[in-house]
Amino acid sequence: MPSNPLKAKPIAGFLILSHLLTLAGFLKLLGVEMNLKQNIQDDMKAAIRAKESVRLETIRMVLAAIKQKEIDERIELDDSMVLAIIEKLLKQHRDSIEQFQKAGRDDLVARESDELALLKAYLPEQLSAAEVEQAVTAALALHGATSLREMGKVMAVLKSELAGRVDMAVVSALLKAKL
Repeated sequence: MPSNPLKAKPIAGFLILSHLLTLAGFLKLLGVEMNLKQNIQDDMKAAIRAKESVRLETIRMVLAAIKQKEIDERIELDDSMVLAIIEKLLKQHRDSIEQFQKAGRDDLVARESDELALLKAYLPEQLSAAEVEQAVTAALALHGATSLREMGKVMAVLKSELAGRVDMAVVSALLKAKL
């Protein structure tokens, strides 16, 4: 056991090194759930300690967007609102990558791609294509939609059910194809 008691602590027979496990990971092991915003803040602290500049900049960008939304609306954001902000940032990064590719800026494409990968880590587990198609079919059957005019109602239901677990552009295209 290391001489410094702050570096390692025995827990249930295991030796857990503090630099290998963030607070969020530790609490998850114990079965305690934290909110997404707190996880992001803990990841920022870990990125500072690990001196990971790209990860730190990306996390700071997310936290700045969250803070801006909280100040603008004078509310404390819950996980679904934080997830919506992350999805918005993902869309912005995808658009930026597309623009940089058109301009031939491979250096910026690589940086945006790295940030995109870091942002995707905060999304819940993504649904498979079969699960998305099943959800779209079920929503169509539930609402009895038969034309493109009724697409908005079905999309509203699907967005509330599938938010964060699938790209809504894919859902929209699938829904158009079925209508």
